Amino acid sequence: MDTTDLVLAILHHVLVFSLAGIIGAEFVLIRGDMPAATLKRLAGIDRHYGIIAALIIIVGIGRVVWGLKGWEFYVHNWVFWAKMAAFGIVGLLSIVPTVRFISWNRQARANPSFGVPSSELASVKTFIRAEAFVFLLIPVFAAAMARGYGY
Repeated sequence: MDTTDLVLAILHHVLVFSLAGIIGAEFVLIRGDMPAATLKRLAGIDRHYGIIAALIIIVGIGRVVWGLKGWEFYVHNWVFWAKMAAFGIVGLLSIVPTVRFISWNRQARANPSFGVPSSELASVKTFIRAEAFVFLLIPVFAAAMARGYGY
């Protein structure tokens, strides 16, 4: 029995669940009172977001190349491409929060009395909500794909 597919699937799932946890953590930490420690924590969490997203892509490519279904299953499957589109949209939606976290963290380091503007806070929370909503589509497409839909 080939364990490569199993190991890649396990890694892929652990990474995807980790990314879901990070989106949840960011959502919880975005609130009215944002002391410098929270801003620093958000910046660190968001760094992990990027690392985990990159690892998901790398392991996902491994699953396409070395997985049991073979790359032909994926490249001709519209559900796979819908899943990839959802992942891409989540990534694009994460740009605004990432830029804001970096900016807020820098401002808080330079000025200990820095307060996050409420309009920026509301905007970032909206982007993270949208990320979470689109992210929910990924396991829906994955479950459909695993059952042969789209091929």
